[in-house]
Amino acid sequence: MPVKTTGWDVAEHLDHPEAVAAYLDAAMEDGDPSLIAAALGDIARARGMTQIAKETGITREALYRALSPEGHPEFTTVLKVVKAFGLRLSPVPAKGRPAAAGRRRPARRARKAA
Repeated sequence: MPVKTTGWDVAEHLDHPEAVAAYLDAAMEDGDPSLIAAALGDIARARGMTQIAKETGITREALYRALSPEGHPEFTTVLKVVKAFGLRLSPVPAKGRPAAAGRRRPARRARKAA
């Protein structure tokens, strides 16, 4: 008897904030920009692309393009989308990397005089 398979869509399993955060964290840990964009797209589909478009002020079509594996979303788009998910980006030390001790603070940009 032949094996019968069905399609699997991760968006169907992103039904609570902890799952969304864990999924996005795993994509970011991998570090592949196309994987991160695709994960953001999966989460947006799970939440409803139309709703995310309304909350971010970005058209649905632009979100679909930017949040695809081939997309290259601008950082402002990523920040808006993550905020619409009810999440925030939060830096944590990378595993297996020593903390930078004694490093200088980055220079602040000079503000233009008004």
